[in-house]
Amino acid sequence: MRRGAGSLALCLALVTTLLTACSGDGGDETVRLHVLASPDLAVLAPLLGDLKNETGVDLRLDHRTDAETKTPDRDRYDLAWLSSDRYLRLTDKTATRGVQRTSTMTSPVVIGLKPVVARKLRAQVPGGRLTWADIADAAATGTVRFGMADPRHAGSGLAALVGVATAAAGTGAALRLEDVSCDRLRGFRSGQTLTADTGPALVDSYAGHQDETDALITYESDLLALNAAGRLDDRLEVVRPEDGTVLADFPLLLLDPAHRTAYDKVTQWLRRDSVQRRIMQHTLRRPVNTAVTRDARLREPVGNALFYPDQPGVVKALLADYGDPDRRTTSQVIFLLDFSGSMRGTRMAALRETFAGLSGSDPSASGKFTRFHRGERLTVVRFGGRVLSEKTVTVTGSKDLTALADTVARGGYGDATALWSALDRGYRTAARELAADPDRSVSVVLMTDGENNAGLPYAQFVRRHNAMPAAVRTAVHTYPVHFGDADAGELRRAAARTGGRMVDATSSSLSEAFKEIRGCH
Repeated sequence: MRRGAGSLALCLALVTTLLTACSGDGGDETVRLHVLASPDLAVLAPLLGDLKNETGVDLRLDHRTDAETKTPDRDRYDLAWLSSDRYLRLTDKTATRGVQRTSTMTSPVVIGLKPVVARKLRAQVPGGRLTWADIADAAATGTVRFGMADPRHAGSGLAALVGVATAAAGTGAALRLEDVSCDRLRGFRSGQTLTADTGPALVDSYAGHQDETDALITYESDLLALNAAGRLDDRLEVVRPEDGTVLADFPLLLLDPAHRTAYDKVTQWLRRDSVQRRIMQHTLRRPVNTAVTRDARLREPVGNALFYPDQPGVVKALLADYGDPDRRTTSQVIFLLDFSGSMRGTRMAALRETFAGLSGSDPSASGKFTRFHRGERLTVVRFGGRVLSEKTVTVTGSKDLTALADTVARGGYGDATALWSALDRGYRTAARELAADPDRSVSVVLMTDGENNAGLPYAQFVRRHNAMPAAVRTAVHTYPVHFGDADAGELRRAAARTGGRMVDATSSSLSEAFKEIRGCH
């Protein structure tokens, strides 16, 4: 009996030991946790062995390119470790509601510029403190060619896009849907020559294509590490934009509450002074533990922290508007400008000043985001009682913008206002351009200070518009600018008919009105 009882006790002890080891968080056995991880966390691999030895928790990181944009599979993963969980919290509140999160380190998304380019840009800015607007302006002129991770997949790319768009909106608040309804990023986007699905892949690509790119937009830590790695011909100058940055805090998320004990062990270990110091030294990310003395390279203030959007629709619109950074896009704006006699004097002076501003003479932040950009195709149609002239340029440099300005500055006036004939001409031009390049984005801007009193009546324009190819009718929108004595009702009707919207210049200025709808699609 005693021998049988002893055997039974031994068997029970063995079963209990096996169950404890398999269950995860009990006893002294190693707990293995499966972690959905951003590729940006791969740099921490050398620390994971020490984490396992000191806490008994073995983190098995699965680095996925869609880690930050796809709802975590809780049947597969116990934890998630991301550069940022803002996108997930915004787009799938049910998946992240109540989930324990712990910040482990921080890094702002900033800009690395080649020294010669940085000096050139700083010389043009009072005080030399660069902003996102300055970078957008330089990208529009071809002065800056930059690399940025794909914002549809990478946290650094999306944070950069949010930062630029927030600066472009100029509100100082979280982006609203109306802030991205008109694209102010096309000039900025025209300067992107390098992309990748992840931040680490972008850094590697830049190191191999340094002659093709002047700048790199990514985490501060990536730029500092790249400078220290000896892979560059010229070390990049780190620019923290004066108008603010979006900060990543690399949160560790507890997906399976059953592993709370192990999770607490891991987060407590990660936030120890000694470990925070090692993370900082190894990754060049800023410690969240304020007791840790920062590396000299990390003592520069981050500056103004920009708000992340609080509406899913804003991020969706922003990503749709920016599109695929690997795909070069072309856009065209057809300007229909009223040159009837009533435009003489101050009204024409305002129009010419507006075009000068769009060509680069406007030094304001909004002017830098809305200026004509390299590669953009622009058409100016002057009309009075009939179409007076038409000029199209593709912007490659200042000579093209000068030619466009000359078209606006010169020429006589008409003796009437053929509003609908001009709009008909605009759509025929659009149809011709789309036939040559179906992927081109085309819009029409109609500016008038009077009512239609010559040429086609509205009903005839509608018939002609209905006869246009479906691709033209659905893709090309009209954005009328209400100015002077123009009939606001007529212009709203034209906008509604073509899927655009009217902007009122009588309550602001012609320049502000053109900025608001320039490039709107």
